[in-house]
Amino acid sequence: MKRADVVEMFSRLRELNPHPTTELAYTTPFELLVAVILSAQATDVGVNKATRRLYPVANTPAAILALGEDALKRHISTIGLFNAKAKNVIATCRILVEQFDGEVPRDREALEALPGVGRKTANVVLNTAFGEPTIAVDTHIFRVANRTGLAPGKDVRAVEDRLLKVVPAEFRQDAHHWLILHGRYVCKARKPDCPHCVIRDLCAFRDKTAA
Repeated sequence: MKRADVVEMFSRLRELNPHPTTELAYTTPFELLVAVILSAQATDVGVNKATRRLYPVANTPAAILALGEDALKRHISTIGLFNAKAKNVIATCRILVEQFDGEVPRDREALEALPGVGRKTANVVLNTAFGEPTIAVDTHIFRVANRTGLAPGKDVRAVEDRLLKVVPAEFRQDAHHWLILHGRYVCKARKPDCPHCVIRDLCAFRDKTAA
């Protein structure tokens, strides 16, 4: 995609949604971190349903440690892989309490060292909680980047690296949210809604849907 088209693409997405954000419910960096850990192979709606039960009871590392792994499992049992996720959240809380005074570190290396936290999760926290211009590539963004021709790549890291090169600085802070929402609601996996897509004339996808 040409640079002028990239600028036009993000200008249109910004006009539609000037202040995009995550659909995960949170009020602190720690709540966001836990929500993103829980969101692996789960929907944001499902995660929010679980955290609405959990956070009024325990929403700090110390409080979740006091709650214990078994009780945590009961609160998040509606989410897939909840046993493994509960174990990771407990282990992460212990590290945060012992090494970071209960605070979420604003450092990629420290974040990625936490159980259940990979590069994508670290990028989400850095971007959404701390305002860093990172781009977390999930399945939606990977699809949109490749399908539109914005930032083709064979794997998520290749797409992330390409996005950081081609997305102009003025759009980089919010690019993650615009792309994920576009992939979730318009550029859907099975049948993209091309007739209602605001960037359809800029997109390189050859098999655009007609209706």
